[in-house]
Amino acid sequence: MRRYGSAVLLLLVGGAVLRISLFSELYLRYVQAALRPYLVISGSLLILLGLVAAVRGMRQRDHEEHDDHEEHGEHGEEGEEAEHDHGHSHSHSHGGPRIAWLLTLPALALLLFPPPALGSYSASREEAQRAAQGVGTFSALPAGKVLDISVAQYSSRAIYDTGHSLKGRTLRMTGFVTHGSNGTWYLTRLLVTCCAADATISKVEIRGDEADGAPQTDSWVTVTGTWIPKGKLGTDGAWPPVLKAAQVEQVKEPADPYDKR
Repeated sequence: MRRYGSAVLLLLVGGAVLRISLFSELYLRYVQAALRPYLVISGSLLILLGLVAAVRGMRQRDHEEHDDHEEHGEHGEEGEEAEHDHGHSHSHSHGGPRIAWLLTLPALALLLFPPPALGSYSASREEAQRAAQGVGTFSALPAGKVLDISVAQYSSRAIYDTGHSLKGRTLRMTGFVTHGSNGTWYLTRLLVTCCAADATISKVEIRGDEADGAPQTDSWVTVTGTWIPKGKLGTDGAWPPVLKAAQVEQVKEPADPYDKR
């Protein structure tokens, strides 16, 4: 079975990549949507290489069996003994260290049990991350009774906008829940530039009567409320920004769990 090891590994990895990119939206947990075609192409190539490796393995097996039969026919009983020795040597050469098959387990795990998106644990490791921008005036926000805004956009405007564009607006944001000390909880989102490895955090402290009884960590909620100014713009005192909640609603995790600027 050793001759099929590389084929099995290629097929498993290729199948896992296609499963998360072609047949579902699980790839959004790891990379931006624009990278989907590259994942599909990579997965297809891996499966093609795996099939080629499997065909070569079968041809090699058939060739060895053919050579064994010819040797047996030419040498009779001596051939039988030689065949025994030859087969014995093959059993050692092709058996190989069986522990090498453990290399297939990570690929099999990705195929059957893809890991979840980054959550509160990753957010806690990026506690001090902030947008790399200076204090200044932001562009005007769209009109509307309730404005849907990302956590990253709200955080940037609350911390750096000298024009106070959030003032007097009713805002709606979606994110997952992380907890602080003394019952404080935050609406949190991870911002991805390219892939999950470069994720940075944006979070908003939720206050008000509707914020009492913090939702469970890592649960997804949509919060509607108004901006509460905090600290001096552009300083650590303005971080994290605050939202007074008028409504907190539990929702399902979106297909794309990462935030947009």
